[in-house]
Amino acid sequence: MIDTHTHLYLQEFAPSPADAVRRAIDAGVPQMIFPNVALSTVAMQRKLHEQFPDNTFMAMGLHPTEIDGDWEANLKAIEMELRTHCDDYVAVGEVGIDLYWDKTYRDQQREALFRQAQWASELQLPLIIHCRDGLDDTLGVLRHSAFDGDVVFHSFTGTDEDVRRIRDTVRSPYFGINGVVTFKNARLRDTLPAIGLDRLLLETDSPYLAPVPHRGKRNESAYLVHTAAHIASSLGLTMQEVDEATTHNAVEVFRLNDR
Repeated sequence: MIDTHTHLYLQEFAPSPADAVRRAIDAGVPQMIFPNVALSTVAMQRKLHEQFPDNTFMAMGLHPTEIDGDWEANLKAIEMELRTHCDDYVAVGEVGIDLYWDKTYRDQQREALFRQAQWASELQLPLIIHCRDGLDDTLGVLRHSAFDGDVVFHSFTGTDEDVRRIRDTVRSPYFGINGVVTFKNARLRDTLPAIGLDRLLLETDSPYLAPVPHRGKRNESAYLVHTAAHIASSLGLTMQEVDEATTHNAVEVFRLNDR
């Protein structure tokens, strides 16, 4: 299995993030993708990747909740990192719109997403989207940017209607499913058929959103197997079928065979 979205490099895994990578490999998750969050996390991300170059991949972007008064300078530095080391990255991300906590920088988030979508278009990289209480804005920016590559809606928890709206706007969307699908009252299980196995990606979003039976604890990539099991059960499939399909999807979206 491939964990397409995990932040094992963050401080939550100090002092030994390498141990979390090893546990994932031992659990049957031999490959992981590290999306960047902020300017301050670039070095942390790269350090862990360099310890496991055959097991990990990186994406570069500025998270929407990092858009503040210094956003333009930070975004410029992120762009320099991406363009200088483009071959090191498999995607632009995670980027997007997050209006859950604060709408102060809504316009700036939209502009940052637009610019980063343009980078992805120029560099022919997929786009990893973080969208929380911001689907209208996200789709509006993507429509305006005319980005026509693969777009991963990470940590997707939407409805059938949200899936339809995304498909009406985005030429090639994928949906990252994490531990939320295992939660007792999660409606996401009902949305899985609308997404379809050919558009599903597995992720953990570690250290957040740990799946049952680890809910409430620090999440890690080794727990991906629980999410896969719930998806298999919901769709009436075997674990092997889910593993093979989602691994194929991840390899295609992030062009991992070219790395």
